[in-house]
Amino acid sequence: MTAHVIVTDQAATRVIRLRRPEKKNAITHAMFDAMREAIDTAQNDPKIRCLIVTGGSGVFTAGNDIEDMLGQGTSTGEPPPASDLVKFLYSLAHNVKPIIAAVDGVAMGVGTTMLFHCDYVLASTTAQFSTPFSKFGLVPEGASSLLMPRSIGQQRAFAMLVMGRTMTADEAREAGFVNTIVAPGHAEVEAHKVAREICALPPEAVAISRRLLRLPPEDVTRRIEQENHVFAERMRSTEAIAAFKAFISRTKD
Repeated sequence: MTAHVIVTDQAATRVIRLRRPEKKNAITHAMFDAMREAIDTAQNDPKIRCLIVTGGSGVFTAGNDIEDMLGQGTSTGEPPPASDLVKFLYSLAHNVKPIIAAVDGVAMGVGTTMLFHCDYVLASTTAQFSTPFSKFGLVPEGASSLLMPRSIGQQRAFAMLVMGRTMTADEAREAGFVNTIVAPGHAEVEAHKVAREICALPPEAVAISRRLLRLPPEDVTRRIEQENHVFAERMRSTEAIAAFKAFISRTKD
């Protein structure tokens, strides 16, 4: 467990809160592992009816911690075939409990792609969603190449996943992957209201209906594996190495 991920059970809801504000909640391997554990241990716990993922007020997450990711990616050999990120994504794919995301501020990279595994997304008016993979010489991850076009359409998915365009909260609601827009600082509060509404419903009916709505987990994990294979190759490409070096140079100036 890491101090940068706070897991609490409140009534029938498990809250997974990212807490690394000095780095805009950029996610390290240890944080992915902590989130995975929080999801996995909820699966067979009948007391947990719903999950909330939040970054707190002001920021959801800036995505992967770049330096942490580079430590396993571009240097030597293949990255681990089942990295902490991939294990976390598998947990999302196999999760059977409704997940609510409370997004206040920036959601970048996996901060956006994980939302397509969620069942209900609340966003503050300041929320911004972006997946700048191509700008780093990389490709989509998190089964986003499968889930995003299915959710928001091919053209919007291309603009985000390939062109790296940012989507505002209003645009995300119009596209259909944000349910509700709230005032800044209120996303998590409103998420708890939604969780209570879900938890008041008959649990078996919720579980069966949710399963019918979603793609089979094996379809999702198959795409995660396909993306991960190409992503690993791209991490060692000259394009990606140059892009990451330029990024790190800018952050140190």
